Formats: sequence, C-alpha cells, structure tokens
Amino acid sequence: MANHKSAEKAHRQSKKKASRNSQIRSRVKTFITHFTNALKTQNIETATSAFRRAEAELMKSVSKGVYHLNTAARKVSRLCQMLKHLEQKA
Repeated sequence: MANHKSAEKAHRQSKKKASRNSQIRSRVKTFITHFTNALKTQNIETATSAFRRAEAELMKSVSKGVYHLNTAARKVSRLCQMLKHLEQKA
C-alpha cells in the first residue's frame, strides 16, 4: 500500500497506462494475425493489404510509446520478409 498521496496517484496512473498499453498490444497482435492468415490463403493482394494495416498499426503504437521503434521495425521487417517469400513463390 502506498504511504504518500503522490505514490497513490502514481500507482493509479501506472494502472491506466498498463491497461492502455495492453489494449494497443492486443490490437497489434490482431492485425499481425490477420496478416498471417492472409499469407496462408496464398493471395498476394489480401496479404499486401493486411501487411500495410499491420505496419501502420505497429508504427502507431510506436508513436503512442507502447513499442520501441527498433522493436516495431524488427517486427515489420519480419512480416515483410514473409510477404516477399510469398511473392517469390508466386
């Protein structure tokens, strides 16, 4: 239990931020899942559009401070690699 008012406020704020961060992370994971499902269908057009949405969502989460820029860049790079692999197969 917090002993000072400022510590109580900091705890309340950290709970709010953690809740927001988990919502944004969940949203990013959802878009990445949509992309991987589009890859499984072997359809390049849907995979490309899903990739763009996932990339935009990742970069939006960086601007909100949920992910570090390098982390998001690594994730985008891996997704792009999967998309390129699909395009090479076709």
